[in-house]
Amino acid sequence: MITEQSTLTDVAYAVSTALHRVKVTSVLTAGSAATFYAPEAYQSLDLDFVITMRGEDGGADALRALGFELHGQFYRHPKTRFTLDFPRGPLAIGDDVITKWSTVRRAPELLHVLTPTDSCRDRLASVLFWNDFSGLEQALAVLRAQRRRVSLKVISDWCQRERQGAKGELFLSRARVKRGSKRG
Repeated sequence: MITEQSTLTDVAYAVSTALHRVKVTSVLTAGSAATFYAPEAYQSLDLDFVITMRGEDGGADALRALGFELHGQFYRHPKTRFTLDFPRGPLAIGDDVITKWSTVRRAPELLHVLTPTDSCRDRLASVLFWNDFSGLEQALAVLRAQRRRVSLKVISDWCQRERQGAKGELFLSRARVKRGSKRG
């Protein structure tokens, strides 16, 4: 049940679980995934889910049952400030199509969310492609909160493939980790 006290994480679990029950797989991405991993450092006010598998009605009835109504392109709920957005897929970061994500359980709920590494890459994409350096701070916040679960090599290699090695090096230097590090 979504209330005025529901956090972004509470809403994310409720939405993901409701959609999962009607055979819709939706993955939390963008700033909302960063908030999930680093809530003390970054707070998004919208939840972005990319649907990777649709049920019969695309989940609209499940969202209405939670109290969400479609207003333009966003779903709004009368008891929460958080909005829902379902950007068009495929689920991708730059040229990399994402086929694996984390599924986190909080009994009896579940949440499909980008991995911490992919959450960092997603936030860095705003730096690499749009020069929005707020994404660098968000990626660093996820790294600090999830350091053992973030592969710096994957991030570095991806930056190189995207022909953005210099901006990748900026992230790695801010993370105070040398590019050749074995951290993974």
